[in-house]
Amino acid sequence: MTNMSIQNLQDQLSVPGSVLTYSPIEAVCNIALAALLGGIVAIVYKQTHKGLSYSQSFTQTILLVAVVVAIVMMVIGSSLARAFALVGALSIIRFRTVIKDTRDMAFVFAGLAVGMAAGTSNYFLAGIATVFLFVISWGLYSTSFGALYKSEFILRFLFDQAHDSRAYVEKIHELAKRSSLLHLEPTGDGAQLKLTFDITLKKDVTAEMLTTALAKTPGASEVVLIVAKNDVDY
Repeated sequence: MTNMSIQNLQDQLSVPGSVLTYSPIEAVCNIALAALLGGIVAIVYKQTHKGLSYSQSFTQTILLVAVVVAIVMMVIGSSLARAFALVGALSIIRFRTVIKDTRDMAFVFAGLAVGMAAGTSNYFLAGIATVFLFVISWGLYSTSFGALYKSEFILRFLFDQAHDSRAYVEKIHELAKRSSLLHLEPTGDGAQLKLTFDITLKKDVTAEMLTTALAKTPGASEVVLIVAKNDVDY
């Protein structure tokens, strides 16, 4: 490397850190857009979330990440020195939060991408990326893409073995479009069975109709129906 190129590199690295390349109005617009689009991404995450691992703090984090990244991108600007300084500063931060759902990671990256686009004044890219994210996420949510089967209810009840088991089996087949036995366990005295079924009701059958009919079945007692839609994924 020649002396001239070394001098040029030193001149680039010596750019004052207080000099920013964005006007106050543009900086406000970038932050506002990042907050708006980050909020949209957070709402999409909330509306399309499935399962039991939902976290309000994670939803808020998506919005905050978009805003923080936009600010960071404006601070860095075109300065190589600020970029290296930021990497050094962030290297001392440790993130110990475990992401419970791999899908959540995609929304974290979406917040990062939206923040980077807004922070660098790429407004069209930030907007169209958010639109595509909304359409794709809602499409995956609406079609349950990738799911083999979505459970609707979990049915639990006790059955006295002194009675004929065909009674409750026929009742379940009469009211359920689909059913599968998940768990069977005898009680301590062996007189009763603890039964757990995965149930999908027929179109014109309500949960109250199933529990009422099953409770009247000879030998069945303590009928409990747990709503499992969007929670149990097979």
